[in-house]
Amino acid sequence: MALMGIQDFNRSGLTMENKKAWYTGQRASKIPRGLVKVVGEDCLSLDLSYNELTSLSALINYNHLQELILDNNDLHDLKTLPHMPNLHTLSLNNNKIDDIDLAIDRIKECCPSVMYLSLLGNPGYPDQLTDPMDNDEADYNRYRLYVIHILPGSLRFLDSRPVTSIEKRDALTRGKFLRTIKFSTQTTTNTPGDLEFDDLVDLNCSPLPKANRSPLDHKAAFGKCRYRYSGKNSEGNRYIMNNDL
Repeated sequence: MALMGIQDFNRSGLTMENKKAWYTGQRASKIPRGLVKVVGEDCLSLDLSYNELTSLSALINYNHLQELILDNNDLHDLKTLPHMPNLHTLSLNNNKIDDIDLAIDRIKECCPSVMYLSLLGNPGYPDQLTDPMDNDEADYNRYRLYVIHILPGSLRFLDSRPVTSIEKRDALTRGKFLRTIKFSTQTTTNTPGDLEFDDLVDLNCSPLPKANRSPLDHKAAFGKCRYRYSGKNSEGNRYIMNNDL
């Protein structure tokens, strides 16, 4: 049985050197148990990029890990990210993470020593690489300050550039106010008391009569009207008295 566990991954796709391991481009949907056994829990650096990973729970005992590369996988969240007290480098580029705020909170909780972090190319990340139509440089710079504010003070490098002293100062004073809020376009079910635009405005309202009537079916409005005649040269002048002018 132990032999079967070791053989549940492509051994030729694994490269190991000086407590560092690379297992990339193997289309693995989960981290193989055999890989974990072969690499060993004393591993310091692990590159699992270009796979199809959806979970990281197999790394639960990798307390010595310092570098974890997970670029180009299918991670939708970081709920399975285990506690890694010594991890200083975490790369998560081009995954499927939509709720970046939850991911940042999880990284803060599980990686207290993080120094290098990259999240570019995730659906919920406000960088121009992900969505150049909806995001601009200002959006990204604001969110950088929010991330710097949330993550431990050990952070030195975020995405494609280092964290500057000016960013640290700005994050300290206003970073918590710069969280980016993305509005969902999905249809939601209203709870009692919720008011939507359709509830406030009758979209079927029309200024036209509700029923068609013939020209002979005339309904007049009653009221007092006062007319002033101003035609001096028309035929109607013959029928106007002086006291009417």
